[in-house]
Amino acid sequence: MTEEERRHISKHVPDGRGRLKVFLGAVAGVGKTYKMLSEACRRASRGENIVVGFVETHGRPATAALLEGLEQVPLKKLDYRGTTFYELDTAAVIKRRPEWVLIDELAHTNVPGTVHAKRWQSIEEIRDAGINVITTLNIQHLESLNDTVYEITRVRVRETVPDWIVDTADEVELVDLTPDALINRLKRGDIYHEEKIPQALANFFRKGNLVALRELALQRTAEEVDEQLHQYMLVHDMASGKLAREHVVVCIGPRAAATRLVRRGYRISKRMQGAFDCVFVRAPGVKLSKKEEEALQEAYELARNFGGKVVELEGDSVAEEIIKYVTQVGATSIVMGQSARSRLQEILRGSTINRIMRETESIDIVVVADQD
Repeated sequence: MTEEERRHISKHVPDGRGRLKVFLGAVAGVGKTYKMLSEACRRASRGENIVVGFVETHGRPATAALLEGLEQVPLKKLDYRGTTFYELDTAAVIKRRPEWVLIDELAHTNVPGTVHAKRWQSIEEIRDAGINVITTLNIQHLESLNDTVYEITRVRVRETVPDWIVDTADEVELVDLTPDALINRLKRGDIYHEEKIPQALANFFRKGNLVALRELALQRTAEEVDEQLHQYMLVHDMASGKLAREHVVVCIGPRAAATRLVRRGYRISKRMQGAFDCVFVRAPGVKLSKKEEEALQEAYELARNFGGKVVELEGDSVAEEIIKYVTQVGATSIVMGQSARSRLQEILRGSTINRIMRETESIDIVVVADQD
């Protein structure tokens, strides 16, 4: 077992931090909060020290009924632009020091004036204090799926959660409901108020969207199971000589599509239980515009958030530098964007993708279509 693999395993070994359980669903209304509260009631009946830090019932009577009998930590009252809001009181939870705390809606953005901008950051602070957390999340809020969800729904999700939060969770439980059952719940008024139902059915809750989002949630949960099996095999030395380390290299340019390539490369590397690098080749003496440099830095930051390695190369030939790099690191897959060159430019100057395909062996190449 390599040192890198041992470090990866150590993330899943208790170190004094609180544990994290995530109830994952395809969309709102599948029953994540209800399931979380039901578990809390069972734990409380067994005498476990469990409290409610923040739960959003959305006016659903069955969900609200489960709150009765559970201790609730008082929320933090905040006034913002003339309106009163109530947020999770992180300091109060830590002061109370329960064994477990329920904190709904992991992807929530806090009202300005709170210590942390995002609820997941509050949860990390609570876990650092040694308190276990149970939370909920819809699949569309995972950062790596942001482009995929947009392609499916044509809705750009603004509230996202870094994948590493879910990757390092001790348990991810899928809360599943078929699209037909979910649509029936929506029509009955169990999810939104009556005036919002027609709009929801015509937009985000179209059956095709629900089928696709459910598939994403199922895939993500299956990946979690694969990851647990992979870690078990490594810890027990069951995989000696069998786990060839996959290495994905994502080749980007200073364009808005760079983040899309990074997300795709991360998802491929995760499915393969491998590592990934984000690589850019700078041309000597060529200065990027401010917009191009910002696009590049955004992609770098995203890659680092996913746990990837950022590498800058320099050379006159993009293809030549990439070929040398992937050969040196032993890459197994390359992810590239569709060429921005016209057909005439490719004839005159050659195709970067075609040259890489010709001059590399035993490396899979994934070319991602450019939405623009």
